[in-house]
Amino acid sequence: MESRRRDMELLSNSMAAYAHIRANPESFGLYFVLGVCFGLVLTLCLLVLRLSCRPSPRPPARPGDLSEDDEDDDEEEDEEDTVDRAASESLLPVTEIPLESHGPGDGALAVNVFASAEELERAPRLEER
Repeated sequence: MESRRRDMELLSNSMAAYAHIRANPESFGLYFVLGVCFGLVLTLCLLVLRLSCRPSPRPPARPGDLSEDDEDDDEEEDEEDTVDRAASESLLPVTEIPLESHGPGDGALAVNVFASAEELERAPRLEER
C-alpha cells in the first residue's frame, strides 16, 4: 500500500511540474541555461585545479648516478624495447596520401596523413632504408 502511495505522489508531482513548465516556459529555459552554465563553470574550475596541482616532473637521472645493476637492467629494457618496436613496425600500416594523385589546380593540399605520432616519427627512418 505504501509503494502505491509513493507512485501516486510521484505521478502527481510530475504532472504539477509539467503544468508549471507549460505555463512558464521562459523560467524553465532560464533555469535550464543557468544549470548548464553552472556545470560548465564547475568543470572548468576543476580542470584548472587539476592542472595547477599536478606534481612537477622528476628530473632525469644522471648517467653517473646509476649503479652497475641499474645499468644492466637498463640494457635489458632497451633490448626489449627494440624488439617491441621492430614487431610493432611490421604490424602497423602506414597511411599516406600519394602526392602524385593530386594536380596543382584541383584545390587539394599535399599533406601526408599518418594514423599516429609514432608512424610520423618512423616515416623518415623507413625512407632512409
